[in-house]
Amino acid sequence: MIDILTKKEHWDDIISSKHNLLSLNLQEVWRYRDLLLMFVKRDFVTFYKQTILGPIWFFVQPIFTTIIYTFVFGNLAQISTDEAPPILFYLAGITCWNYFADSFNKTSTTFVSNQAIFGKVYFPRLIIPLSIVTSNLMKFGIQFGLFLGVWMYYLLTNSTIHPNIGILIVPVLILMMACLSLGTGLIITSLTTKYRDMTFLLQFAIQLLMYGTPVIYPLSTVPSEYKWLVLINPMTSIIETFKHAFIGKGTFELNQLGISFLLITIILFLGIIIFNRTEKNFMDTV
Repeated sequence: MIDILTKKEHWDDIISSKHNLLSLNLQEVWRYRDLLLMFVKRDFVTFYKQTILGPIWFFVQPIFTTIIYTFVFGNLAQISTDEAPPILFYLAGITCWNYFADSFNKTSTTFVSNQAIFGKVYFPRLIIPLSIVTSNLMKFGIQFGLFLGVWMYYLLTNSTIHPNIGILIVPVLILMMACLSLGTGLIITSLTTKYRDMTFLLQFAIQLLMYGTPVIYPLSTVPSEYKWLVLINPMTSIIETFKHAFIGKGTFELNQLGISFLLITIILFLGIIIFNRTEKNFMDTV
């Protein structure tokens, strides 16, 4: 009888609040990778479910945006594109920016948008924002394919296109965009559990941030006294490097890219810590 009472019970899973602030609990996220894949499939399928054009919308949005930018900023405003073909210049910036903006917007509402499922079943909450960033990679892949098609056309017909070996680091740029959108989104969604006003400011803020990023203009046209304001934005070096790799235009500085990489790493680390801390009691405030 004593042996039965003193025998330590063994549990397959133990759910408890995290007491260590620096506990990232990534091992548990890996155990739930099947759930991650399920959420990725759900996000991708529901995007074009019950639509007429379906996945074609992935092409329509960047095409129409590029045409509008070319007309407004290229023809009317006469903003320089560093002698690069305007369509290719704007499409390069739009392709990168769309992935970051879409991932950031959806990740930044994780707690508010998923409070119903969070209150009913347990799983690592980090799965949801990870699934958003991953599913948007599929959308990015489609739009990147569109960009490559336009790029190949200009490569064969336009002598001003000068791609270089920088194309090899494009996977690193994609990883940086994913980590930046994930980190900033985790921070914002943690804050919106208490400060709902931030939800209304998101769309406005992301639009302002786009104009602070060389999407519709090259970094070379920014006055020197304001250039540091643009460079503190990690997306600046990512987009400039992307354009430099494929078009041969834009500013590529390895030191600046390294600083952006370090800054993104810090933002991601802080985002995961704040997110893990918030998830313990967010149901009491949402």
